[in-house]
Amino acid sequence: MDYKDLANLIFPNAKEISYYEEKYKARNLKEGAIVTRFAPSPTGFVHLGSLYQVVIARKMAKQTGGVFFLRVEDTDQKREIENGVTGIIDSLRDFALTPDEGMISETEEIGEYGPYKQSLRKDIYQAYAKYLLEQGKAYPCFATPEELEEMRAKQETAKIRPGYYGVWAKYRNLTVEEAAEKIKKGEPYIIRLKSEGREDRKIKHHDVIKGNVDFPENDQDIVIIKADGLPTYHFAHAVDDHLMGTTHVIRGDEWLSSVPLHLQLFQMLGFKAPKYAHIAPIMKEDEGGKRKLSKRKDPEAAVSYYTEIGVPKEAVVEYLLNIANSNFETWRKQNPNASIDEFELQLNKMSVSGALFDIVKILDISKTVISKYTAEQIYEEAYNWAKNYDSELLEMLQDKEYALKVFGIERGNVKPRKDIAKWSDVKENIEYMYDNKFEEKERQYEFQKITDKELIKNILTLYMEKYYNENDDKQTWFDKIKDLSEELGFAREVKEYKQEPEKWPGHVGDISTVLRVALTSRSNTPDLYEIMQVLGKDRIEKRFNLFLEAEGKNR
Repeated sequence: MDYKDLANLIFPNAKEISYYEEKYKARNLKEGAIVTRFAPSPTGFVHLGSLYQVVIARKMAKQTGGVFFLRVEDTDQKREIENGVTGIIDSLRDFALTPDEGMISETEEIGEYGPYKQSLRKDIYQAYAKYLLEQGKAYPCFATPEELEEMRAKQETAKIRPGYYGVWAKYRNLTVEEAAEKIKKGEPYIIRLKSEGREDRKIKHHDVIKGNVDFPENDQDIVIIKADGLPTYHFAHAVDDHLMGTTHVIRGDEWLSSVPLHLQLFQMLGFKAPKYAHIAPIMKEDEGGKRKLSKRKDPEAAVSYYTEIGVPKEAVVEYLLNIANSNFETWRKQNPNASIDEFELQLNKMSVSGALFDIVKILDISKTVISKYTAEQIYEEAYNWAKNYDSELLEMLQDKEYALKVFGIERGNVKPRKDIAKWSDVKENIEYMYDNKFEEKERQYEFQKITDKELIKNILTLYMEKYYNENDDKQTWFDKIKDLSEELGFAREVKEYKQEPEKWPGHVGDISTVLRVALTSRSNTPDLYEIMQVLGKDRIEKRFNLFLEAEGKNR
């Protein structure tokens, strides 16, 4: 009996690997095209760190004319959650990061290199495991849980490296006949790799992000096929990345220590290894130190967090590109309206230490992103967000025609307004434009420089009686406020007031602040002229009277 007989005993129905090598032909792509993948397990929510990997992997594929695919690694079926695949697919779609190939629902896929779900590729893995068995590069291991526990305890006591290797690999050197006899008796077993590595030898590896790294060779006889016939992650990823034509494996640097094993698997299977690019994690400041952004501790680690608070998806993607390549920010300033597809990401320019998570930066980017939206876009996004998260805002937005006028204030200008960072900001930002909200709220009138109540009353009365005309264009409107300022003894221009402040009690800006505050109960709003155009004469008068009545009661 030889290795081939043993392999046939274990996997009698497995095909020759030549069948799969022929079926999954090399991809016909232009030179330099990169093939990347996102290969999550359907075991929980998509983490911001995972989204970071997706942004980078997809960008590298897109900008080189390559392919980005989604492969679901569901071989650990005990940890799988219900609708886990759907959650992954929905998250990618929400962020406009849909793959070119792979799973598109729990059961559907597109592409010619599937199945893209590992649990459906069992026959493929068994064919390659059989191939290794035939070569004497793998073997059946009959170690019981008790034997493995006893081995671990001895290693711990002796303070030596844990694992199944060398002299500790009890079933490594069974003869083919001994192994076959145990199998025929029905003894449970798994398949292990017969490692050719030695820990006292080094391998030199070039990581696309980390640069040159040295590692000890892998000498562990890792499990490649489990008792249920499914592969371990390590073995499956090597077979899949080979057959699917992956050129670059872009993943978190927690996998860096697995490189010796993974390169060994490729070499023992006779495959060309892909290039590896290990991304540093997103870090967070915590009690004076830094730690990884945590699924357990940090709500902002879940990508659903940004949906819930209403940050536009493209703002999150822009932020991730911002931390991926430091030159992205400069590029964006030089190309404010360009698609991110025009930015060329470079893996070798990525930081080898983790970028610090910065919610303030995300919101700042988000303000800029939203500032470029049309009133219609803002309405649609805010309305859709409100449907799920804010019934009061949803009610305010029922009158679409009026809402569009409100959202249209100071939009489309050379310097558009940047007061909305997320959809959860919208209600607070626009409620003063709704009479019922304005009137029912307790209003604080902070007029800043002008505090004399009689003067304030005089400004409001005189403006409405002598200067207001709803048909004025913006320049005429502003000239009239200057006229009002001059009539009341204030400087027409801020500049002239600054040159000789002793000549006037204030300037035109102080007068317009009185109008703004009486109208909105806020000192900081978008363009006052446009607000007045939306409110109209009757509502302006009503609001001025509300203030005057309130003042009368306070006397």
